Amino acid sequence: MTTATGTTAAVRLTHARVLRSEWHKLWTLRSTWITLLTSVALVLGVGVLMGTTYTSDGGDSDVDTVVLTLFGSQLGGVCLAVLGILVTAGEYSSGLARATFTAVPRRLPVLGAKAAVLAATVFVLCLATNLTTFLTAQVFLGDTDQAASLTDDGVLGALAGNAAGLTLLALLALGLGAALRSVPGALGAFIGGVLVLPEVIGMLPYDAVDTALRYFPTQAAGVLGSATPLPDAPSAGAALLALALWAAAALAVPALLLRRQDVRG
Repeated sequence: MTTATGTTAAVRLTHARVLRSEWHKLWTLRSTWITLLTSVALVLGVGVLMGTTYTSDGGDSDVDTVVLTLFGSQLGGVCLAVLGILVTAGEYSSGLARATFTAVPRRLPVLGAKAAVLAATVFVLCLATNLTTFLTAQVFLGDTDQAASLTDDGVLGALAGNAAGLTLLALLALGLGAALRSVPGALGAFIGGVLVLPEVIGMLPYDAVDTALRYFPTQAAGVLGSATPLPDAPSAGAALLALALWAAAALAVPALLLRRQDVRG
């Protein structure tokens, strides 16, 4: 009896074990390495290209330095969104979700662990990539009007803000994947709803539409990645709050669905 009790205690399900399991699953998937390395390559490659081809008389002197050097994050962010979708919807496609929820009957901790692991991974990777890209690009921009350093006003905040914005966009994509449980469906929803829809809505000739669009995900992320305030844009704090609410809303839908399944047993 003592041995059985000790064994049961040793394998007792905890949030830490669920978190460790999700961490292990993320880093043993080939798709994780492909999407992360592709994202890093795009951001760094475009940043170096911007640095080596920029000239002071090219008419881009009014462009924010951080925005210029991290222009590739627009492409890298799509890769991170794909990763977020694969983390959740990919399990439903492969059938792994069935095994996961058998091991963890209460499903909400699984969603929370996936979100935490993805957020930590994406933020740390993006911040390291941003710092590397900025410093590398400045090697070529040192003799131009885009010369800057990490100690300049707003630079470090913009580099970290860009990383935070990409992290929240990846969490939004994770929520879509968990809600739709389909990789193609979630990709279509992210591309159509997050990337394309704001451009379409922006064609409407209404001031209220323009105001609302400033708080859409990609627009809010753009504010976070700028070292200087953008004209007619919300503050960095308001943009961060708006983007966090978008990500929370996207995660709330699958959380409610999983909670309902837990109640039904």
